[in-house]
Amino acid sequence: MLVSPGGDGEVAVRLVRAAQARCARLTVIVPDYAKSAATLLALGAHEILMGPTSDLGPVDPQFQLGEFDLVSVKDMIAAVERALDDVAGRPDTYPLHASLLADVGALKVEQARSALARTDDLVREALSSNPERGSGDVDELVQRLHEPLIEAPKEHAAIFGAEYAKELGLPVTICDPASDQWKRIWRLWMHYYVLGPAQVYENEFVSQIHRQAEE
Repeated sequence: MLVSPGGDGEVAVRLVRAAQARCARLTVIVPDYAKSAATLLALGAHEILMGPTSDLGPVDPQFQLGEFDLVSVKDMIAAVERALDDVAGRPDTYPLHASLLADVGALKVEQARSALARTDDLVREALSSNPERGSGDVDELVQRLHEPLIEAPKEHAAIFGAEYAKELGLPVTICDPASDQWKRIWRLWMHYYVLGPAQVYENEFVSQIHRQAEE
């Protein structure tokens, strides 16, 4: 069961490879949302179980600016390129753009470009984690997914629903919200949800819940 706003794409690929190495058949259940790196993890499954509340999301690398703000690398690159174009035509705007982009150094811009260029490779590696996919199937899926997952989304919160994911060739099973299966999934997800911030570990014998101590 996977619910996440995202994280490190490299870690997501490693996780799905590790899961596939231990599973005869890997099913990822998405009761709510699985964005960015979590979408990558789902791409490597044999089956993605989704319902009417489920969404995947853009594979959209984010960089931290300042103490808390996360910024899309696409937005960072676009802002710098727009500033360069503006300064080339109107040199007097340089002080304004220098002030607006004070937190964005040349090294960070190059890192952003590298992260964006790596995105297609991460999608390919995640898809290849499913041992039942041949190289031709992977190539076709990478081509189909580039536009909706990488190129087209305007923001990190963009949604990628079950019907669209299935239409593009992902192994999505769409659950009937009135079915006993989906009701059980939703009930379990609600149990996790009300726990608040916690780490939950499940296996066939025991459940363990670790809460972070409040400051």
